[in-house]
Amino acid sequence: HDVVATGRYPYTGRLGVLSGEDENKVDEALMAVHAQELGIRNFLEISDGQRQRILLARAICQEPEVMILDEPTSYLDIRHKLELLEILRKLAKEKEITVIMSLHEIDLAQKISDKVVCVKGDRIAGFGNPEEIFTEEKMRELYGIDNGYYDPCFGSVELPRVVGKPEVFVLSSCGTGIPVYRKLQKAGIPFAAGILYPGECDYQLARLLASEIISEEPYEPISCETYRKALEMMEQCKKVINAGVKTGKMNQKAGELLKIAEERGMLI
Repeated sequence: HDVVATGRYPYTGRLGVLSGEDENKVDEALMAVHAQELGIRNFLEISDGQRQRILLARAICQEPEVMILDEPTSYLDIRHKLELLEILRKLAKEKEITVIMSLHEIDLAQKISDKVVCVKGDRIAGFGNPEEIFTEEKMRELYGIDNGYYDPCFGSVELPRVVGKPEVFVLSSCGTGIPVYRKLQKAGIPFAAGILYPGECDYQLARLLASEIISEEPYEPISCETYRKALEMMEQCKKVINAGVKTGKMNQKAGELLKIAEERGMLI
């Protein structure tokens, strides 16, 4: 994976010999990428993640103003991806090096970039801050997504929801419904979710995966009307999953729904 640095050439003389000052520069570069122990290792005998750090150190020795990296995180596991990106972020902030990367991993690009250029075919399809670029609508247009969703909240892609009349009503809150939603989707079971508040993480995923959502206005107690809708949905489904709903003053009626489901033998 290519690393190109624009700046001075590596610290070697005509005979390719490093001076004492040059050796110090190399040591500093190895320290910057947390690779001091790799200085004496054979490049062909180390891992992909270690090789990426060595290539970065070699580029840093040139004292570049700009570094261009082509898919630097490809073939790296999660730990080494995070390690590499943290090193690059420090180089950009502490050494004021401009780092330009090509990435297909949009979740990483969303989290590390200051500016993003989107390329579609042979043209620039977008430029701006991550929050301007990584929206559901723009990602759908950029990649031509018609078989699922891009979720900007989680920075992830989602498979299409299961189409059909809800068979199960999922009661959840504070993220407890997310693993249940995914299991139902994988099993091909259409479901309804509630009673949720827009903005919470359960709602963000349910709006993509659930056939129906029963929701309440943010920061408002669950109204009688919303409670009625949820109860009707629960009775239609006849099956209820308690995903670990947590109740308080604002959503007491969710606890009432759970009690009714238990009394009527709807819980599964």
